[in-house]
Amino acid sequence: MKKIILLLLALILPCDHYTFAAVHELPELPAESKQEKRVAIVKLKGSCSDDKVNEIMAKLKSGQKRTVFCEIFSGFSVRANMEELDKLTSYQEVELVSPVKTYTAESEGPAKIIGADWIQGASRSQSSALTGKGVKVGVIDTGIDYNHPDLRRSYKKGWDFVDRDKDPMETVGHGLRDTLHGTHVAGIIAARGKLKGIAPNAEVYAYRALGPGGSGTTEQILSAIERAIKDKVDVLNLSLGSEVNGPDLPISLALNKAADKGIVAVAAAGNAGPADWTVGSPGTAAKAISVGATTPKLKVPFLEVDGEKIILNKMDKSKQWSSENALEIVEGKLGYQKDLQNVKGKIVIIRRGELTFGEKAENAYKAGAKAVLIANDMDGPLLGMLERETPIPVAGVSKKEGSQLQRKLGKKKTIYAKINSYWEQDILADFSSRGPVTSTWDIKPDVVAPGVVINSTVPGGYLALQGTSMAAPHVAGAAALLLEAHPDWSPEEVKAALMNTALPLNDRDGKQYKVYEQGAGRIQVDKAVKASVLIMPGSMRFGKFKLADHLHEHTSYITISNKGKSPEWITFNQPSIQSGVTWQLPLSLTLAAGETKKLPVKMMIDSELFKNKLQNGAIVVNAGKQKVTVPYLYVLEEPEYPRLMGFNMVQEENGGFSYEAYLPTGAEEFGIAVFDKETLRFVKFLDWKKEVKRGQLKGNIKKEILPQQGIYEIVAFAKKAGKEDAVSGQLSVIGSQALYNSEENESDKEDLLKYPLNKTNRK
Repeated sequence: MKKIILLLLALILPCDHYTFAAVHELPELPAESKQEKRVAIVKLKGSCSDDKVNEIMAKLKSGQKRTVFCEIFSGFSVRANMEELDKLTSYQEVELVSPVKTYTAESEGPAKIIGADWIQGASRSQSSALTGKGVKVGVIDTGIDYNHPDLRRSYKKGWDFVDRDKDPMETVGHGLRDTLHGTHVAGIIAARGKLKGIAPNAEVYAYRALGPGGSGTTEQILSAIERAIKDKVDVLNLSLGSEVNGPDLPISLALNKAADKGIVAVAAAGNAGPADWTVGSPGTAAKAISVGATTPKLKVPFLEVDGEKIILNKMDKSKQWSSENALEIVEGKLGYQKDLQNVKGKIVIIRRGELTFGEKAENAYKAGAKAVLIANDMDGPLLGMLERETPIPVAGVSKKEGSQLQRKLGKKKTIYAKINSYWEQDILADFSSRGPVTSTWDIKPDVVAPGVVINSTVPGGYLALQGTSMAAPHVAGAAALLLEAHPDWSPEEVKAALMNTALPLNDRDGKQYKVYEQGAGRIQVDKAVKASVLIMPGSMRFGKFKLADHLHEHTSYITISNKGKSPEWITFNQPSIQSGVTWQLPLSLTLAAGETKKLPVKMMIDSELFKNKLQNGAIVVNAGKQKVTVPYLYVLEEPEYPRLMGFNMVQEENGGFSYEAYLPTGAEEFGIAVFDKETLRFVKFLDWKKEVKRGQLKGNIKKEILPQQGIYEIVAFAKKAGKEDAVSGQLSVIGSQALYNSEENESDKEDLLKYPLNKTNRK
C-alpha cells in the first residue's frame, strides 16, 4: 500500500468491523510463504551512517535500498521479500522493521471561539497584537495554491515530494483527482486577505507529500518531515492519517523526533468516530498534539415527531432548513422517480443506496417534495455533500433514526413533523476519532478545536469543509501565536499551555465527554498565552495492569514549572470518590518564579472493590488564580480494543493484490479467507500467518491464487487470547479482471467517484 490519507471528511471507506460470525467456518491455516516482496521502513540503533546502511544491505541476498533517513531517525526504506525482512529484525543494529503504511489527507467564527481574535487585536491595541509574525509553519499535505490572493504573502517556500521538484502546487488538470485540501488547511492557519487565518503573519512552508486524489506514500511523508526539520520550521501540521490506532508507525515516531528537535507537531486525530480506539497514526504520536473536532457556533435544525427530536445533519449544497409547524413525512424507498409518486409538499425519507445523494435529492425536488431525509444504512450519523446546488433542504439521519421513522410510517397512515432549530457550539463532532491508544494507553486526542463547516481558501476561491483536518490547523495556528509570545518555549511547553488552559466540554445532555474523547478540552489560546504555570505532561496515564490479591500502587509523575515573575501557591484537589481507588497527591507547596519541580501522583487500587476496565477523569491543580485540570486514564487487564485494524487490499499492475493490516498486540492466527457470497461456503485462503508479532502486517496475493470467476465475500480475521475480530469486503472476479471493495453499497462507490473529497464522516 503506497497511499497516505487526508483527514477531510472522508476519503477512505473502511471495511465493516465485527466479531467473527459463526456462519463463517474456517479450516486450519496452511503453511505460509515467505517470498512476497514488501516495502518496509528500517529504523537503526545509534547515529545515521551510510556505511551502516550499506553494511546491512550487503547482508541481504536480494533487496533494493530506497530512501535513507537521518533527521527523523537513523534508518532507511527497502523493498525485499518477507523472508529477508524477517531476518532484518534479528540484526543487532536494527531497532524496528515496519511495512509501509497507507495514509490519506483528513477535510461566530472559530477564531473567536478559541480566543484568537482577542490575541490578534480585537480586544487589544494593534501594537501588542499577536499574529504569528516570524513563526515558520510547515504544512505537509496535498500542496498549496500559493497564487491564491489570501496566501500569496504568507507562502515562503516549499517542496514537492510527489513530482520531486520545488513546486508544491496543488494537483490540477486531473479532473476528479484534483486536490484542494492543503490550500484549505494553509488558509485556516495563515490566510491574509478576504479571510484571516489564526496566525495571518506566520510564514507557510508547503510540503506536497500527497498527490492526485490526496494520496501519497509513507516515504514521501517521512521525507517531508525530514525536509521540515532541515528548514527549521517551528510548527508542523499534518492533517492526514490512517486507520491504525498504534503508537509505533514510522510517521508517529518521526513526529516524536521532530518534537525532540524543537518543532511543535500537530496531527489530526481522524474521522472514524464516534467509536473508541479510532484515533489513527500519526495522531497517536506521544509528543505530537493530536486534535479532535468540535462544532463552531451553528444553527442546528431538528425534526420533532411525536415529541421526539431528531438532529438533522444538513448536506452541503442543499437549501437551509427553516421552521415549519406541520409537514407530513412519507416513504420514498431508494429515491428513484418511480418511488416518489406521492411526495408533493411533504418530507420524504429515502434509504441510502444505489443512487448518489444528489440524484436522490434531484428526483425528490422534481417530484415536488418539500424536503428530503436520507437514512444511513449503517450505524452512526450520515454527513455528506451533494454534487450540485439543490433548492430544497436535504439532511442525513442515522440508521436508527431512519428505522424509527419508517416503523412509525408502517403503523400509521400519516405522521407529521415540526421543523425547528437552536444555536449550539462546542459539541464534539460525531465523526471525530476517539482514543485511547492501544499498547501505550495514551490519552488521545490531546485537545479539540472547531472542525465543522469551516470556511477557508481553496484553489480559485473559498469553500466550507469539515473534518479533523480543519481542526488541526486551528491548533497549529494557535501554536504559532504562542511561539511569537514565548519564543523560548519548548514543544512540550506549548502543548502543556494549550492543554492546561483548555475548556472541558459537555455533550448535548450536559454530561462531560470522556478524556479519551476530548483530551483536555477545546483550546483557549487567549488563556494559553497568559498561562504563568505549566503542568507537564498535560495528561497522565497509569498504564495497564492486572488485579492481584493485594493493594496495587501506581505512580505517574508531573512537572510543574512557574514561568511567571512571582511565586505561586500550588494545591491539589482530590478527585471524586470511586470505589476501590485511593489517591496520594503531592502536598501544597510554593513554587518560586522560574522554579520547576517534578512531583509524584500515586493511585492505589483495591482489587476487592475495583472492577472498571477503563477509568478516566481529571485531577484539578490550583496554581494561584489558574485552575488546571489534568486528565488521567488507567486500564485494567485487557480492554475490548479491536484485535485487527486498518485492513485494506489494493490491486497491483500484475493483476494480484497487496494488503496491509495492523495488529495492536499481535495475533495467534491471521488469515484472509474467501467465501461464496451466496452460500457462505468456505472456498480458500488468500493468505495466512501464525504467531504474528504486534504491529503492522503487509503482504501480497498473486493473481494465480485468486478464485475462479464469481462474486465472493473476503474475510480478514485475527485471533488472540480467545477474542477474534474480522473485517469483510467483496471480491468480484470477472474474466481476467478482479475488483475488491469494502462492504459498502453501490451509492457509496458512486459518491466516492463523483465527489471523492466530500462524502460522509468515514475515514
